[in-house]
Amino acid sequence: MSEQTLVIATRNSGKLTELRQLLRDLPFTLRDLNSFPLIESVQETGATFAENACMKARAYAEQTRSLALADDSGLEVNSLGGAPGVYTARYAGDGASDTQRTNKLLATLSKGISGDRAGRFVSAVAIANSGGRILSVSVGVCEGRIAKVPRGSNGFGYDPVFIPDGYSQTFGELSDEVKNQISHRAQALKGALDFLRSLTTASGDG
Repeated sequence: MSEQTLVIATRNSGKLTELRQLLRDLPFTLRDLNSFPLIESVQETGATFAENACMKARAYAEQTRSLALADDSGLEVNSLGGAPGVYTARYAGDGASDTQRTNKLLATLSKGISGDRAGRFVSAVAIANSGGRILSVSVGVCEGRIAKVPRGSNGFGYDPVFIPDGYSQTFGELSDEVKNQISHRAQALKGALDFLRSLTTASGDG
């Protein structure tokens, strides 16, 4: 498989759409995990977002024998001690829907006495070469607060209840253009984009 193929380590269509927009200027053919029906899923057992991203990038690069980009991201809420954190996708149990996870978060916060709804989205992006060696890791953070009810249908996951600092709208209400400038994933991808550009520049010079 050509090194010009970049495997995006996700089966989440919303995340893939977002990443395609952010990576559209690069000369890579993007393929997600749905293009590899026999691929073995990677268990996310890391203690941090960066550890999980590296585990996924390394394993999927080795299995597909291609350059692979993986991210791990999630929501940290101050009054919940940083939860759901690395368990963001499994917060309401394996197989739960976005709505079920969001409803659990809102219900948990409604029981709190502090009234503190501040939190942040964190994203770590790792890139591994076809041999499984980690080439780049970058992290992005978007501070904000949790809305009391979901608003908007854009994005995915907890987007309809996350209001980024400096805005009154949730990620679910903001346009893709705005979100892709300020989001945690966009910030983490800036470092990844710089690295990928350096790869294509270096190959072009050769």
